[in-house]
Amino acid sequence: MEALQGEVNVSVLEKMTVAYVRHIGPYAGDEALFQRLFEKLYAWAVPRGLADTGDPGKNRNIVVYHDDPGITEPEKLRISVGIVVPPDPGGSGEIGRLYISSTRYAIGRFLLSGQENGEAWQYMCGVWMPASGYQPDEGYCFEMYRYNPEAEKLGKCDTTICVPVKPL
Repeated sequence: MEALQGEVNVSVLEKMTVAYVRHIGPYAGDEALFQRLFEKLYAWAVPRGLADTGDPGKNRNIVVYHDDPGITEPEKLRISVGIVVPPDPGGSGEIGRLYISSTRYAIGRFLLSGQENGEAWQYMCGVWMPASGYQPDEGYCFEMYRYNPEAEKLGKCDTTICVPVKPL
């Protein structure tokens, strides 16, 4: 798996507030599931001025992975499909809030089809991490998505994988 910028970088990310919709159960390769979850989230966020459908480059979409699919039963896997919002956007019904701390992350940027996400995570955690001098740290592992029309033309998504790390 080749990172777009040729490498995985380690840097501190800013603190983020994420409004989210939670899913419990299998999700691997189910692009329709992710689309439904984002549609539900955007139906809540757009009327509140928290998302812009006219300029998707302004939105900071994110998926938080709460469990390791290698050890968690598929029907118990939890993900939070979200959008970065101001610190106190409120919540309602199925929309929750979570807070991502400002900490050090391994950040890998990839162009991925829906079927390639697992390979990118395997690269980050199974190839890059053991050779990096870092180990996983407390915090959320997540993907962020950039609006990238060129990637979309190729049927790909501009995906940034973020894993909290600390030195060995």
